[in-house]
Order: sequence, then C-alpha cells, then structure tokens
Amino acid sequence: MAKAIYTFGDGKAEGNAGMRNLLGGKGANLAEMNLLGMPVPPGFTITTDVCTEYTQYGRDKVVADIKNEVEEAIAHVETLTGKKFDDSSNPLLVSVRSGARASMPGMMDTVLNLGMNDATVATMAEKSGNPRFAWDSYRRFVQMYGDVVLGMKPKSKTDIDPFEAIMDKVKEEKGVKFDNELEVEDLKELVVRFKAAVKDYTGKDFPESAWEQLWGGICAVFDSWMNERAILYRRMNQIPEEWGTAVNVQAMVYGNMGDNSATGVAFSRDAATGENIFNGEYLINAQGEDVVAGVRTPQQITVEGSRRWAALQGISEEERASKYPSLEESMPVCAAELIAIANKLEGYYKDMQDMEFTIQDGKLWMLQTRNGKRTGAAMVRIAMELLREGMIDEKEALLRMEPQKLDELLHPVFDKSDIKKAKVMAKGLPASPGAAAGQIVFQADDAEAWAEKKKKVVLVRIETSPEDLRGMAVAQGILTMRGGMTSHAAVVARGMGKCCVSGAGEIKVDYKAKTVEMNGKVYNEGDWISLNGSTGEVYDGQVPTRDPELDGDFGAIMNLAAKYTKTLVRTNADSPRDAKQARHFGAQGIGLCRTEHMFFEGDRIKAVREMILASDVEGRRAALAKLLPMQRGDFEGIFEAMDGYGVTIRLLDPPLHEFVPHQTATQKELANEMGISLEEVKAKVDALEEFNPMLGHRGCRLGITYPEITEMQTRAILEAALNCKARGIKVEPEIMVPLVGVLKELQNQADVINTTAAKVFEERGESIHYKVGTMIEVPRAALTANKIAEVADFFSFGTNDLTQMTFGYSRDDAPKFLKFYKENGIVKVDPFEVLDQEGVGQLVKMGVEKGRSTNPDLKVGICGEHGGEPSSVKFCAKLGMNYVSCSPFRVPIARVAAAQAAIED
Repeated sequence: MAKAIYTFGDGKAEGNAGMRNLLGGKGANLAEMNLLGMPVPPGFTITTDVCTEYTQYGRDKVVADIKNEVEEAIAHVETLTGKKFDDSSNPLLVSVRSGARASMPGMMDTVLNLGMNDATVATMAEKSGNPRFAWDSYRRFVQMYGDVVLGMKPKSKTDIDPFEAIMDKVKEEKGVKFDNELEVEDLKELVVRFKAAVKDYTGKDFPESAWEQLWGGICAVFDSWMNERAILYRRMNQIPEEWGTAVNVQAMVYGNMGDNSATGVAFSRDAATGENIFNGEYLINAQGEDVVAGVRTPQQITVEGSRRWAALQGISEEERASKYPSLEESMPVCAAELIAIANKLEGYYKDMQDMEFTIQDGKLWMLQTRNGKRTGAAMVRIAMELLREGMIDEKEALLRMEPQKLDELLHPVFDKSDIKKAKVMAKGLPASPGAAAGQIVFQADDAEAWAEKKKKVVLVRIETSPEDLRGMAVAQGILTMRGGMTSHAAVVARGMGKCCVSGAGEIKVDYKAKTVEMNGKVYNEGDWISLNGSTGEVYDGQVPTRDPELDGDFGAIMNLAAKYTKTLVRTNADSPRDAKQARHFGAQGIGLCRTEHMFFEGDRIKAVREMILASDVEGRRAALAKLLPMQRGDFEGIFEAMDGYGVTIRLLDPPLHEFVPHQTATQKELANEMGISLEEVKAKVDALEEFNPMLGHRGCRLGITYPEITEMQTRAILEAALNCKARGIKVEPEIMVPLVGVLKELQNQADVINTTAAKVFEERGESIHYKVGTMIEVPRAALTANKIAEVADFFSFGTNDLTQMTFGYSRDDAPKFLKFYKENGIVKVDPFEVLDQEGVGQLVKMGVEKGRSTNPDLKVGICGEHGGEPSSVKFCAKLGMNYVSCSPFRVPIARVAAAQAAIED
C-alpha cells in the first residue's frame, strides 16, 4: 500500500495545500498552516485513498494495513507534545475529525477527548488543578463516542438524544439551566449514567483502552463517508463518492479549561453579505462542537460584531458590555492574534477564510481554515472586491463563481411597504439572507413529504443537526430557537442559499405537540409564517414578495462573462414579457419560442379547436385564418423585444389531443359554438387519442399531414418580421421544424416554408432573410445529421426529448424510479436535469460533427432544460456550439458557465 499517513506539527509538515485530493481540505490546510508558522496542534492525516480501500475491502484489512503507520504517527505526536498515548500518568488525548477534499460542513463525524478513561480523568484533574475541566471533558467524550462510534441515537424523530435526556434530568435535579452550571460531582454522576446507558444499549462496558477507542474513532469517520446525510449532501453538490474522506488525528487542546479558555469559529469576511468585515463567534469554557451545534448561543468576536448583534436583539450597550462582551474585550491579546492570522490566511489563499480556533489557558490554537461557504450575493461581492483590491484577476473572479448560486440573487424579496404592515412575532439572527414564506413543519421528513405535494414549508427546529439536511433542502426557509451565526443551521443554509433565522431564543418549540409559541401566539403545524433572513424577523402569515433589484457587482460579473465567453446565451421565451426579462439578464436572442403556448391564451383555443374539428382543408384554413393575426402580433412583440438578435421559432409540436376538451360539459359548449353535434365532437376527440402520444402524431408529422398549419405559421412569422422591419427593427427569424428523424421530413417542411415565404414576399413587395432548421431530438437525426444538414441552416438540440428517447425513460414517469436509482447509485444524477455526457452527449457530439462535415456554416445550439445547467453548458461550449438557450431566469447562470468554459479551454 502507498504511504497512508502524513504528519504535521512544530512548523513542519509532510503535506501541503496542493495535496488536497490526497489529504482532504482540512488535512492539506493543517499542513500548510504549520508551514506558515501558525500555532497548530501536532497530528497526522490518514489519506483519502485509505477511505476508498476501507469502503472496498472493509475494516479488518485496512486496520491491518495501516496499523504500523498509525502507531508511528502517534509516537511522532508523543514526541512533539511530551505526552504518552494510552498512559494514565501523562496522557496524550487526541481529536479524530473527517476532512474530504470538498467542504462538507457537519456531514461527517468527529470525536474529541479521545484517550480518556477512569484513570486519565483523575490524572488530568490533579495535573490541571481543575477537576471540573477534567470531568467535563470525560462526560463529553463518553457522550460523543457513544453517539458517533457506538451508534446511540434518538429512537424516533420526536425523541431527544439519549445523552441529552440524561443531561436534562441531571440539570433538572440540580435546578440549573446550562451545562456550564453543573458542578464536579454532577459531571461525575453524568459519566456514571452515560456509561450505564452505553452498557444497556450495547451490552458491553465503555472501552477503557485508548487504542481501542482510536480505532473505533478512525473507522467511525470512514463509515460516516457513507452515512445518509453525507450521501445526500454529495448528491446535492455533485461530489463523487470515489473521492472519499481523509481522517485527521490531532493532539487535543482545550477550550473548556475555565474562564481563560474558549472555542470559536471566525470568517475573514461576512459569509452572508460578503461585507469586508472580520466576524465570528466564540464561547468561553466550551469545546468546538458547542458553537456549531447551537446548544448555547455564542458571543461575537469583535466589538463591532457584538454591537450589531446587540442592536438586533434589542440589548443596551451597558448590558452588552457586562453580560455579552466580545472576545476583543474579554481576551484582547488572543483576539488581536486571531485577526492577524485571519488577515494572513486570506492574503495567502486569496479568498474568504472560514476558521476554527481554540484558546487554551490564554494561548490561541488554530484547528482549521478553509475557503468559506457563502451565499450567492456574498460570492459575487467577495469576488468583485478581491478583484478591485488586486488580489485576483478578472478570469479568477469568474472562475470563483458557482453559476447555480447566481439563482439566489434572482429570488423574490419582501416589499418594504408590506414589511411595515407585517406583524413581527419573533426576532433572531439574520443567519442567511432572503425572504421565505411557508407552512410550519417541525421534522425533516415531514418537510420532504409536504414539499412533494407542492406545499411551501418553513422548517422550525429547536436547533438543526446534519440529519435535518433533507428537510432543509426542500424548505423555503429555516427557523431555529437556538444557535448563532456559525451554527449548523446558519452554515448549511448559507451554502444552500436558503433563507435562515437562527437563535430566536424567545420562541418555544414543542415537537410532540407540533406547536411553536411566538409572542404569546401558538402556531400549529401547517400554519403560515414568513422569515426575513436579512433582518432576522419572523412575521405572522404570508408576506407578499417582489422581484429583487440587482446591484452593480452582479452587473460587473455579467460584463466579465460577456468579455470572455465564446458561446452565446439565448433564452426559451414564448411571450414578449419573457423575452424582455431575458434581454434584461443579457440573453442574445431566442433559442426556442414554442408557438403552441400562444394557442392557450384568451379565445385562441376556440380557433385551434375549430381547426382540429374541421372536416376538410377549407374548414381548417378558415380556422387558421382566425389564428394568423394573433400569432403575427405575438411574433412582432417578441421580435421587438429581441431587437436584432436571432429568434428561433418552433412550429407546432404537441399532439392535437392536447388542445381538445376532454370534459363532456366543455365538449358540449364547443359543439354548440361550431353548430355540430356532441357525438361528432366526442368522435373526433376519441379519434385523436393515442397509445403513446409523445411518439405519435406530433412535430413535423403534423405539418406534413396538415401543411396548412405550417403555411399559416410561416406566414405569421414572416409578416411579423416584415412589419418590424418597416418600423426600423432589425429581425433575424429562424424557423425550426420539430421532431425530424428522416431527411425527407425536413425537405417536405422546408419546401412548404420556402413556397409560403415566396408568396408573402411577392404580396408585400419586399423580402427578409430567414433561416430554416430543425430540432435534433430523435436519435436517428443525430446519427444521420450529415444528410439533414444538407437542407438545414441550423440545428438546435432538443435534449429533453433526446434524453427520453436515448434512455427510453418517459420524462413524466421517470421521477417514480429515478429517485431510487440515484439513492442506489444506478445513476448519479437525473439525466433530465444534467446532460448525460456519456450517452446522450455522444449523440450530440456526433450530430455536431456530422452536421458540420457537410455544412461547415451550420449554426448549432441547444434548447433543452440542460441549456441552463452549468456542466451541460460547458460540454456544449467545448463542442463548439454557437449558443445555448435556457429559461429567462437561468440566463445569468448559463452566461457565467459559458465564460468559465472559455477560460478553462
């Protein structure tokens, strides 16, 4: 086996920041901080390769393979600390933490204070002169080890953690509210009760051997790579399973040694807004998990942060300074050192840093640094400010964008006038900005179930844990009673771009009764509330929202995208309103205008139904004549909105049965309007029914069977174009024939289009340039693209249908099994959301290459849902497509992804 372990400590390290794939983000950065001379407790990293071996071959083989290296690494830490592992007289205690190459906050497991037993706790109490610290560390270890390694979890979603239940009982017996109010004898009693619970649960005594504990901790971290929440997080963020996690073992430092010790989390810039202000939270006399778990609401590191927090909470400056002082006020030397280190780390990594630290007996220790998770707004602001500060260049600013996160900036916000009228029921911390309104649910699985029924939900929790990830992902917003700005809820919500209000301490949550009390009012599950993640306010009922106003940094990023991109971004738009919205976001043309969507507006559907029910060509032409001016008017509006950019209009595509009424009452109404019998209407509707309509009489097959439809639509398009031209508007119409699979299908429709165009131009005494092309959505069309390109001026890949036909999955029915497929690793992602590059992508590649082999000037684009998905956009850009097309609100995402593809090429 290759080298499995890399050590660090005392300013030296076997690894460095460039070894992230092997050492994970945490291990690589711990090594780098050592090399930078920062105070880091010594330790070692077990590589991600070992995790892969562990998943493949199991515990016994891996433990045997790395046993000698682990023992040597522990000896290395013993040398640097002057302590001895598994020794009662001078004990070395360690932490065991995960660390994948991609940040996965809270998704995997951690064990602190490992190596403690009945003998070491007595030694620690004696040597430190602080028995409370020793016994507090011991009870924490038994609790954490019992949970993480021995699997002692709540029995049901409404039950609390078994260790917390014991803790609450002891606090109740003592008449205290917080953990840090318990005395030494109480902590000793907790350890006794915790161990008894472990024996009752496992049938075995709690392990006394430090080595047995260490192997249990290491293997538990490897196991946590495959736990449900880690798998879900990887799936949500497209992190490959084969990457694995590293394991970091470090000498313990203690934030719970008394009032001169502390633990905390800090950010070099604001992760919610992007403001260039150092910020963070800490807890006196605590350990790291206390801060992120949200069990106690922490205090702010800086005076400025503390004052802002107090203002939000309605606390006076006098009360703040005396009861909730900042770290700058309570430990000024450590705070100054921490801020200096944060500045150094941000300057070194050239990005906003998320840091964990512990202060032990007045000495600062750094436990982690990583590029911090941030909201979409913060992502844009930080990148542009770093660019203006000269720390990164334009290309790097673009590459710093996670294109999907731009979507957050386009989400609705509360209108200020409505906020003034809203009733504030509670106030917490503005943990993640945004506006959210939804029905209250208390459990993550209930949130999932309600969301599947298309209900908007707000997840209300006492505090969130990684197990709540599923519910957080589908909720409109998250409200927690406990926890600060760096709690699990806050960090994960910001990473997801979810609105979150944390630490609303005045609310009372009752899981069993499914109620939350706010400002004297009891809310039941299903009641509506609204959250303001920018102010921390919680409002009664549903507060209306409006579209956001985009700031200058967003526009600057879009300008950079325009500067570097080679692939244009168009939009899928069926109305002038959608077209204008897309132009506002920078769309350069329309890649798909679905004419059938126009047929459902107002009285148009009547004319469509007349056309369908007509018994002969003359009847159809008469009905189509009614539609002509309506379609022409729509096209004029769209051409006007696009003002000079290309507009691709797809001829009628859906099967005709979608337009006819299926209810007897509506059929009767139609029969009366047309002056025919109900039986005739029913007979025609029945005749249109198909066993498999998506593969039936639709697309170009309709135009070939009923050429008068193609004639009317062509006339409407070209007359609209000529009308716009007469008004000085530049127009580039592109007429797209759908669902072609055979060359003669396209030839047939092209002949109809060109003949109609000649008539229109002769009637009007003027002409306009237009293109005729096709949608490549049938596999046969991709396979014979060289022939089809002899007639087509352009190809537009309709990857929705192409995916359906390539996989043989019905897009409407696939969700029933695709969720199971993803959970069981049969497919990694939904192929209707992310382009399948191995299968469907190869057909696309073949279509582009074959098409351009016979028509070098062939214009090529994509207009399926994939046109706004970043990895799919990049794939299309690499194939040399002229454009991608997506829905209006995905245009900014596609523009940035296209620019990144050009830079990465």
